[in-house]
Amino acid sequence: HRQRWEATLPDGAEGGRLWFQHSSIRRAALVRGYQLAARLGIASISPAMSTHYDLLVIGGGSGGLACSKRAAELGKKVAVCDFVKPSPIGTTWKLGGTCVNVGCIPKKLMHQAALLGEGIKDAEHYGWELSKPTHKWETLVENVGQHIASINFGYRSELMEKSVKYYNAYATFTDPNTLSLVDKKGKETIVTAENVVIATGGRPRYPDIPGAREHCVTSDDIFQQKAPPGKTLVVGASYVALECAGFIHGIGFDTTVMMRSIPLRGFDQQMAKQIQGYMVEHGIPFIEGAVPSSVELLPSGKRKVTWQLNDGSSSSGEFDTVLLAIGRYVCTNEIGLDKTGVIVSKNGKIPVNNEQTNVPNIYAIGDIIDGDLLTPPSNTTELTPVAIQAGKLLANRLYDGSSEQMDYQGVPTTVYTPLEYGCCGLAEEDAIKLHGEENVEVFHSYFKPLEWTLPHRGDNACYCKLICDLKDNLRVIGLHVCGPNAGEMCQGFAVAMKCGATKAHFDATVGIHPTVVEEFTTLSTTKRSGANAEKAGC
Repeated sequence: HRQRWEATLPDGAEGGRLWFQHSSIRRAALVRGYQLAARLGIASISPAMSTHYDLLVIGGGSGGLACSKRAAELGKKVAVCDFVKPSPIGTTWKLGGTCVNVGCIPKKLMHQAALLGEGIKDAEHYGWELSKPTHKWETLVENVGQHIASINFGYRSELMEKSVKYYNAYATFTDPNTLSLVDKKGKETIVTAENVVIATGGRPRYPDIPGAREHCVTSDDIFQQKAPPGKTLVVGASYVALECAGFIHGIGFDTTVMMRSIPLRGFDQQMAKQIQGYMVEHGIPFIEGAVPSSVELLPSGKRKVTWQLNDGSSSSGEFDTVLLAIGRYVCTNEIGLDKTGVIVSKNGKIPVNNEQTNVPNIYAIGDIIDGDLLTPPSNTTELTPVAIQAGKLLANRLYDGSSEQMDYQGVPTTVYTPLEYGCCGLAEEDAIKLHGEENVEVFHSYFKPLEWTLPHRGDNACYCKLICDLKDNLRVIGLHVCGPNAGEMCQGFAVAMKCGATKAHFDATVGIHPTVVEEFTTLSTTKRSGANAEKAGC
């Protein structure tokens, strides 16, 4: 009977609403039945009774944890489900999601290790007499792992303090309000929830070529890799690819990047080319217009990679480590969404309106949101701070009477490549597309940090620009900088841009001298003028 009834449900949003209504009725009937059974003393039925929550969050990453903790603070009964399927080579991790375990945190620490190596090279120019330093990969991995473990422990402790139930189990919908939770031993627990937040994040993609899963690693693995990476090929030119290539090279390993088309797709391409140029100049070659066709494990333990070039030719090379960073897919296709009526885009992401899906009690935050379908569209939904903010605001709207919505525009971010890149607002290409080239004024400058002068490195390697709207009093709609501590610079400017900062506000601000960031207070050369933007003097 149920199968015939389900077959009559219409597709799309209406189907989701009908399913939600009927499942709510079924759940209420089940609860009343369990209560009646208890009064009648029928104990044999009680084990089947599911636990009910006000809010259940699928995914124990930054966004999911933020949402769950805020809801618990508001007095709701909350549970979090988190389960990490091992990577193809068996890597797994604990509570905290991608950012803490295999993303932002270990990446930034290993980037810092590379910067320290660069600093040691510079030190002799400042009078330090040092013996030739060596780097021990095993020590770095161990210490990074210990720090991550402390964060994992802190998250578990916070959930306990706030009375949030933690299930280390894989959650699958059986209807919009009911989920099956299966732990690593195969034990199943059935739970129901009034509201469900999906925050399952994403995992690295693998190319469909021989040897990719068997002989390659991804960002899921590299931060826990016991052996030093040695000679490394990084496949891809995403921010993950370039960041990994940067720190692996920075701590002393021969590193090559294989790039199919352009670097840092989705970012300002002038800035992306600035980063690529810096990396090449500092010893990281790029194999451009190439895609791998096979990876073979040799008797020596090395990986032989064969690749195809745009001109139809092929080539190959041998590497100790092959790191794939060709993009990520969202984890939505194996959580039973087909049982809920939730609409899913072709790319696996979920269309939302203020984080709410087409099924009224199911919400989505973080990587899995289809940013292209937001109004206006946004490419910032995958950023950790965005997921955290969206999760907190959602909990406030659900349980605290708030009406504040997440603003996905004007979100600052930083790429931790050897030459760091920070940005906020529109890329120059996007600004021109949105406002028209005639209405966009770009103020820009090349420069060299004072700290780089004694080691004689990086003449005019750094660059910054303000993208302004001529129709709106030169309001700053894009800010970009390549240089040391780019993220630290952009955070403050993001606040100013939220307040509607114009070029006049930047001009009226006295800079701190000598700093890199003061460049933004003295910009006078426009791209339209064609004048030389390179810097001379202090």
